[in-house]
Amino acid sequence: MPAVTPKTPSALSLPVLLLMSVAAGLCAGGNYFNQPLLHSIALGLQVSEAQAALTVTLAQVSYALGLLLLVPLGDMLERRRLAVTLMLLAAAGQFISGWAPSLAWLAAGTLMTGLFSVAAQVLVPMAATLAAPGRSGWAVGVVMSGLLTGILGARSAAGLLSALGGWSTVYKVAGVLMVGVALALWRQLPPSRNEGQVSYAQVLRSLGTLLARHPRLRSRSLIGGLAFASVSVLFSTMALLLSGPAHGLSDSAIGLCGLVAVAGALMASVVGKLSDRGWAQATTAVGAGLLLLGWGCLWLGAASLPWFLAGLLLVDLALQSMHISNQNVVYGLEPPSRSRLNAVYMTSYFIGAASGSALGSLAWQHGGWCSTCALGALLALGTWAALALDQRLARARQGTLANGPTPGWALTSAADGSCARAPCGPRRRPLFGPCVRHRAACPRPASGQILQGFRG
Repeated sequence: MPAVTPKTPSALSLPVLLLMSVAAGLCAGGNYFNQPLLHSIALGLQVSEAQAALTVTLAQVSYALGLLLLVPLGDMLERRRLAVTLMLLAAAGQFISGWAPSLAWLAAGTLMTGLFSVAAQVLVPMAATLAAPGRSGWAVGVVMSGLLTGILGARSAAGLLSALGGWSTVYKVAGVLMVGVALALWRQLPPSRNEGQVSYAQVLRSLGTLLARHPRLRSRSLIGGLAFASVSVLFSTMALLLSGPAHGLSDSAIGLCGLVAVAGALMASVVGKLSDRGWAQATTAVGAGLLLLGWGCLWLGAASLPWFLAGLLLVDLALQSMHISNQNVVYGLEPPSRSRLNAVYMTSYFIGAASGSALGSLAWQHGGWCSTCALGALLALGTWAALALDQRLARARQGTLANGPTPGWALTSAADGSCARAPCGPRRRPLFGPCVRHRAACPRPASGQILQGFRG
């Protein structure tokens, strides 16, 4: 596949980044509206709750297809046009769901929304591409804060709007908002695309090539998949615990408990800034530790709501810390291929989520909350094993940089986080923390200017 170089317009302003954050939240959150509304949907459309629950699976499957088939187009097409078009198509799916007269129409709207809501995953790497030099991690963190807040707030918004105007209200409101935000994106975002022409078949074939070429793409995808699997064990069973005899909470109260996790989403921009300063490995390690600690609190939360809420907050902080750090590392592997790298990483991420949900349900059925917590903690330990692998790969990559670039590849600057101040160079950059020579985080040039197409 021919090498391509991204055109980089002027850096994004904070208001534009916030607009992208809102857009990402609306797109991603739209796939979660149905989860608290299944009973109302079943009554309104005169179907069983099991039939209504199929829309949850349909949303996940269609989103996964979008990640594989549509997100890689960000490396092939003009990104602003692609993101806006996908968002408008997702809005059309919300309108179909909002006026659905039958389960078949609701399923069609859910499928359409899920498939095209991956506009959010086009915007995230686009933020990294258009960010000011040395601030790509912060830009990704801002957009991811909106995306994660949208996911976490979607269930609560759906429940509140359902109480006001029925289960379909949230779909209609979301559709209107998505159209308005999509038009605003078209006006505010600069055009952005890679130079060079590649075919769609080449783009799809290159996904496997990227996975084989970059060992740290594999290790970071494994970290993300295991972390999201662990958290999904919690999300698939927490309602069963909180509605049971020990706590006896209503559906609305359970939804409000989930808002505690929004604090974790708002930390995404902080983690992004730390990653920009070269602390991606450290923030990942802290996240893995918080995840394990969170499961300890959740185990105590079997009979104590405060302990449960503390565990919920820690687990979400851990997930965001690892996820943003993962994306910062992955986007720096081969900057012209960010959309495809994101597609590979996010597919692994959601495979982890689906697996964790299924395993969590089995653990609850066979051993209750204790087995659920044991499973979540076991997956959290798995993130430590994956992190150890990634650390070895990071050291190997630093050694490669210290010995000079691979023949045929041009070393232009230290965008991997190594010190950019002469005479430090890559050898002075430790695995964790700031530059050991200057005792501070040294400035980093724009992402992607280290080894164009560096092999892992």
